[in-house]
Amino acid sequence: MGSMSEAATQVLIPAAALVGIGFALLQWFLVSRVKVSDSSGADNGYKDRLIEEEEEGVDNLDAVIKCAEIQNAISVGATSFLFTQYKYLSIFMVAFGLIIFLFLGSVKGFSTQSEPCTYNPTNLCKPALANAFFSTLAFLLGALTSVLSGFLGMKIATYANARTTLEARKGVGKAFITAFRSGAVMGFLLAANGLLVLYVSINLFKLYYGDDWEGLYESITGYGLGGSSMALFGRVGGGIYTKAADVGADLVGKVEKNIPEDDPRNPAVIADNVGDNVGDIAGMGSDLFGSYAESSCAALFVSSISSFGVSHDFSAMSYPLIVSAMGIVVCLITTLFATDLFEIKNVSEIEPSLKRQLLISTVLMTAGIAMVSFFALPSEFTIFNFGTDKVVKNWHLFFCVAIGLWAGLVIGYITEYYTSNAYSPVQDVADSCRTGAATNVIFGLALGYKSVIIPIFAIALAIYVSFSLAAMYGIAVAALGMLSTIATGLAIDAYGPISDNAGGIAEMAGMSHKIRERTDALDAAGNTTAAIGKGFAIGSAALVSLALFGAFVSRAGIKEVDVLTPKVFIGLIVGAMLPYWFSAMTMKSVGSAALKMVEEVRRQFNTIPGLMEGTATPDYATCVKISTDASLKEMIPPGALVMLTPLIAGTLFGVETLAGVLAGSLVSGVQVAISASNTGGAWDNAKKYIEAGGSEHAKSLGPKGSDPHKAAVIGDTIGDPLKDTSGPSLNILIKLMAVESLVFAPFFAAHGGLLFKLL
Repeated sequence: MGSMSEAATQVLIPAAALVGIGFALLQWFLVSRVKVSDSSGADNGYKDRLIEEEEEGVDNLDAVIKCAEIQNAISVGATSFLFTQYKYLSIFMVAFGLIIFLFLGSVKGFSTQSEPCTYNPTNLCKPALANAFFSTLAFLLGALTSVLSGFLGMKIATYANARTTLEARKGVGKAFITAFRSGAVMGFLLAANGLLVLYVSINLFKLYYGDDWEGLYESITGYGLGGSSMALFGRVGGGIYTKAADVGADLVGKVEKNIPEDDPRNPAVIADNVGDNVGDIAGMGSDLFGSYAESSCAALFVSSISSFGVSHDFSAMSYPLIVSAMGIVVCLITTLFATDLFEIKNVSEIEPSLKRQLLISTVLMTAGIAMVSFFALPSEFTIFNFGTDKVVKNWHLFFCVAIGLWAGLVIGYITEYYTSNAYSPVQDVADSCRTGAATNVIFGLALGYKSVIIPIFAIALAIYVSFSLAAMYGIAVAALGMLSTIATGLAIDAYGPISDNAGGIAEMAGMSHKIRERTDALDAAGNTTAAIGKGFAIGSAALVSLALFGAFVSRAGIKEVDVLTPKVFIGLIVGAMLPYWFSAMTMKSVGSAALKMVEEVRRQFNTIPGLMEGTATPDYATCVKISTDASLKEMIPPGALVMLTPLIAGTLFGVETLAGVLAGSLVSGVQVAISASNTGGAWDNAKKYIEAGGSEHAKSLGPKGSDPHKAAVIGDTIGDPLKDTSGPSLNILIKLMAVESLVFAPFFAAHGGLLFKLL
């Protein structure tokens, strides 16, 4: 079967992206039909209220108005934080864009002459200066798209949180659909935007590059760099923000004052809810967008120097984009299963329904990949493999993408097993709280380390199979396979923080106990889906970085990376240390910011008369300011560590040492990231398990305020920076260093290794 016509490809990719955007807007419209403010006319409002009062009997108009006020406060807080953050980031973007331009432009001394191509020296390619310019442009485009993904996600999440709370009055099923739909808005907007911008960029760059595809796709790698560098600051900044507030609120509120988690008397409560949106939603959005952009870039770069690129077969060249386009269509069908085909009647069906989403999308996508591989690819072609050409058949690529996809599912399910309170690992952790916080911490750490085992085997298998079948290209498309169902993955992931916020709003607005129980059930499932999302992000980061690493090694002209040479080995051991250094920075940032927050919350409880009695309102704004200032100041050192390491290693020590650094950070970063995020998720759900009191075992540990519960809260508080700051930021560290090395590879290959040249 030959590959499809170029015209078909040119139509299908943007069509799928536009369908994705349309579907997202439709979901947004459906969510918006839940009214928050009561301004729909007296008559109509009265009838609605009557119906609701029959069902609930307690929630009066005050609660609804209060919900609207709280939602507004959270939305304003999140928007103002992101705008402040983006102000700082825009300075960084311009500065780093200049660095890219100067470094890459200087490769051939800023000459404007065409030069022989790197891989195909008989042909002439565009000058290095053009690559410098277009790489910088792609970097800026990637950065903007990344910021946009995070921002839009935050907007829909703060729009949907109060609506989920209000729907919870009508039952758990309605609330679930509202939260899930809003998650889907974010998932589809992100997947479609990422694909559309990349597709448009390639076509625009082509106007200049013409037949020089090697230069074209090399400069497109800047897109991935832009996406991930924004994600790094978003993830670290948002993570510090949310956890400073969360830890501060928990320590004073729950442990000292014995008031519930989202009690309106707690001054840090608004900052905590804002934090869920800027950390988990905006950060996660940028992060997965980064993975997605990079795996596409890695695959495109490798195929541009393979037979697709040499023979200018546009459809086969666009295989990674067609896979993503197929993914959007598959996820669209999958989403309908959750929102329209099955209705959730009671609490126990929430988690299975979200898990089913993963399974359905994976099964359907497998069929989708088979179609795409059959129609878009020639039946036999060659892939560039470190200087030689490897013959590959189209069904080989099907297996590469499919194994990435299924490895993602395995990682998702294993993560769920270790972090959901429906299974024994979390229940064991909860049980260990009987003897205090110390045993809880020991059990939790052990659980995290144990949860690394199976995901690593899954990643190893995916790497072995895909590399054997199609060399580095195989690994790049395996990563793309894992991310092809990104719209569904993000939907179930964004669902978590939205339902967390909904619970917070219900508590603050003083809604009835029954509603609080419903939102808690949604939230506990959300913790698990957030952990699954992080598992996906980490697994895909491992594959993406390996693919980028391969592309870097090819581009830098290294024939082989030999661990036994001292140059490489020192890189390896230093690279393996970086995740620890990075985690130390982020953990300490959260700790010191939380300390300030605790002092402020204590100060308010001590100095504002009537605060504990609920007659005075706390000063929420000061707490929001503490979180904002801390996160903006503290995100710079970890960010600088990640952004400068490749530049320093490549310039001073050369490409071999840098290759070692990348391999080392990849190998150790994945382990640290998985264990950190699963330990945190398990502690959080162990606490939820005790609070919910759903079984005899849980009842024997509770209720809230008992000693085991206090021990569980301490575990949860320790786990907060692990699962929401260090863990999820590490996957960006791995990818970002690899993509940055790839973008700067021409410079390092030409001028790198200054120290060794001097010696």
